[in-house]
Amino acid sequence: GMMLAETAAGPFSRAGWVFELKMDGYRLVAGSEGGKAQLISRNSIDLAGTFPEITRAVGALPFGNIVLDGEVVAMTADGRPSFQLLQQRGKLTRAPDVERAVGKVSVVYFVFDLLGFEGFDLRTLPLVKRKELLELVVPKDGPIRYLEHIETDGESLYRHVVELGLEGIMAKKADSAYKAGRSPYWNKIRADRSDDFVVVGYSQPKGSRGGFGALHLGQYVAGKLAYSGRAGSGFSGRQLKEVKAQLDKITRRSPPCIGPIPPGGTTGAIPITAVPDYRTATWVEPMLVCEVRFKEWTQEGYLRHPVFLRFREDKPPEQSIRQEPIAVIGTESKPKKASRIRAEPGVHLSNVDKIFWPDDGYTKGDLIEYYRTIAPWLHPYLHDRAVVLTRFPDGIKGKSFFQKDAPGRVPEWLRTVRLYRDQAARDIDYFVCENEAGLMYLANLGTIPLHIWASRVTTLEHPDWCSLDLDPKGAPFSDVITLARSARELCERIALPSFIKTTGSSGLHVMIPLGRQFTHDQSRTLGEVLAHALVKQHAGIATTTRAVQKREGKVYVDYMQNGHGILLVAPFSVRALPGAPVSMPLRWTEVKPGLDIRAFTIKNALERMRKLKKDPLLPILESAPDLGAVLDALQREM
Repeated sequence: GMMLAETAAGPFSRAGWVFELKMDGYRLVAGSEGGKAQLISRNSIDLAGTFPEITRAVGALPFGNIVLDGEVVAMTADGRPSFQLLQQRGKLTRAPDVERAVGKVSVVYFVFDLLGFEGFDLRTLPLVKRKELLELVVPKDGPIRYLEHIETDGESLYRHVVELGLEGIMAKKADSAYKAGRSPYWNKIRADRSDDFVVVGYSQPKGSRGGFGALHLGQYVAGKLAYSGRAGSGFSGRQLKEVKAQLDKITRRSPPCIGPIPPGGTTGAIPITAVPDYRTATWVEPMLVCEVRFKEWTQEGYLRHPVFLRFREDKPPEQSIRQEPIAVIGTESKPKKASRIRAEPGVHLSNVDKIFWPDDGYTKGDLIEYYRTIAPWLHPYLHDRAVVLTRFPDGIKGKSFFQKDAPGRVPEWLRTVRLYRDQAARDIDYFVCENEAGLMYLANLGTIPLHIWASRVTTLEHPDWCSLDLDPKGAPFSDVITLARSARELCERIALPSFIKTTGSSGLHVMIPLGRQFTHDQSRTLGEVLAHALVKQHAGIATTTRAVQKREGKVYVDYMQNGHGILLVAPFSVRALPGAPVSMPLRWTEVKPGLDIRAFTIKNALERMRKLKKDPLLPILESAPDLGAVLDALQREM
């Protein structure tokens, strides 16, 4: 049987104890005998077929027999554990469905104990001894990973975990043996989270309590204020009175937020359209912001165990934005249906026969059809990302204008998100284009290129990539190829993955995945260091000088396209140039003399991708390199 943990009240530091991250996943004991692996769950079910990539990795360990204890965790694109993604994987039973999901949802088996090895039962050894051996036998990367620990200082690990919004920590007695059942020598300590919420209403007090019962709370999700639950504890008697007086000045008749909203005071989720019994709720204008501590989000998108901490006079309500996807918004299985239903009204297309590319004869209809058919390839780059349009109502020879703001009359089903722009010093409603109908709508506005943010709306300050634009104005394209390949070699030397796409106009974009571990400023600094290293190596053909006339016929290595709100032309985006070229992801093997980037157009892009079967740029959204090690290597390189 498995050794199980008791729940501890709070974090502690103690000599003779070690502390690990508490992983939000499925606990599994994995064993392999002569290359045949089993994964046994807490209720003794073999899950080898559910997580074939783990089974294969355990079976491939080069030992006669081995028994491991750990937790299987599903990772989101930004490297956070997601229990909901794991449950989706866990529900699949048909082998083809499972294998398809392997590529989509990456799972990792974090191992923290070694119970048996080459016929030896290790359970009586002290925990730290078992872990020492475990670290020696587990590969350094791949789907099985060793879960590290720190000694003595549980409180500092706990603080980190709270900051990162992770599940909690485990405390284990360093010299304890492994014994089945619950043990006082293993403790789990769940982390509390805290976030800012907008007050949307209050309930009536019960009994002798004054003021109000609980505050109804909301948070902005995809630009809309969504009900998040209620906080009833944490207030002093004086606060109850003062806050009630404040709230009574801003009451309103209907809720300022969208559902699900509990009727009367139960916690059942009821969509707002069902008009629940609101007699016990008084709604208010969404003006006050408060910080609330809570354990986690429920499946329905409510706060579990919320406690009021303080009011935040320093924070405008619009900045109370949901940081993590909840079930209603975040799981893959639900919204697909909803967005399909919402997108059903379709798009009323206009002027489809208008010629947009006079020399080629392509029409506005051709543009719309291109975006409709390339949508599955383009969608991953637009998902959860603000997009900016350049509209050409009369085609490429006519006037064009840049449009950040979504206009007032946008169809209900097209998602917009309100973001504050430093440069504009105001809020802007951006489009977030989540489906084929959305793309057709934008193309019908005469949008030719699509420009996107490097960061997602859910992780606004942390970009997915850093880009280097190799711009050859006045330089031969062969120099661009030399520099691109040299950039790749530099990245390989410092263990940094790199990808490449055409800009669609004249140059190449070298794309570097950041895994949302850097801020925009750090991304720009990385770009700058890489650019200077390239120019130093190729002073004859490369420059970081922006002014065209001062470039002396050299390729401009532009790292300035990294930063908060700075845009990049999206992969598969069409350019307003003769021939209707598109920005095309490339395989590195294609970056060689003779590459013609204008050869990829709206006529052949789809066929090319069908032949390739895989988008060579797509891993940019999932890769999370070890940037600490990269920076060390870069310093040595310089």
